[in-house]
Amino acid sequence: QVQLVESGGGWVQAGGSLRLSCAVSGATYTKHRHLCVSWFRQAPGKERDWVISIRTATLTTSSADSVKGRFTISSTSVKNTVDLQMNNLKSEDTAMYYCAAYTSSGVGACSNGPVMYDYWGQGTQVTVSS
Repeated sequence: QVQLVESGGGWVQAGGSLRLSCAVSGATYTKHRHLCVSWFRQAPGKERDWVISIRTATLTTSSADSVKGRFTISSTSVKNTVDLQMNNLKSEDTAMYYCAAYTSSGVGACSNGPVMYDYWGQGTQVTVSS
């Protein structure tokens, strides 16, 4: 099992920055340390969209075109967290942000499909005011 707990959401003006953190724990993660961890987001009335991913064993990252150059993802085994740094935020970034993970021993980019993800956090709200 893997447990995910998000933190760091809030309100920010357009052009500002926020940093989200996803605390990763659980027996599966501790034993294998081979996870794909992604951030997804969902705005009211819209589908859940993939934002950005990192493979914890190789630190391979990938991101959606809409956030390239603005969002970065990082992982640290010391703190067992996966962080999302969001810069130059726009009103369209307003959404509930979810951390999600699945176990994977591969080496390529992680999947961007929600159905692949077995573990989900509860979400943290990000509101960007224009």
